[in-house]
Amino acid sequence: MPTKLFVGGIPFRSTEEEIRSHFAQAGEVLSVYIPMDRETQRPRGFAFVEMADDAAADQAITMFNDTEFGGRRIAVNKARPMESRPRQ
Repeated sequence: MPTKLFVGGIPFRSTEEEIRSHFAQAGEVLSVYIPMDRETQRPRGFAFVEMADDAAADQAITMFNDTEFGGRRIAVNKARPMESRPRQ
């Protein structure tokens, strides 16, 4: 079953392909999503990486949490479900 990871602290210039190839070292990457700011249309500094299974996700957390990526320290953990918030 696919497992989604939250990756915080990524450099703003990071591309989906860079993130995908980095996380592929831990296992099969199904998707990479970099949220963009609504107003500036620039990356928000974090991403979601969907790994093929729990084993690959756990391996990615072990390998990459609190390590350097693109000159910045990143945090990697399992993503929490999105909370519903009123739209502003």
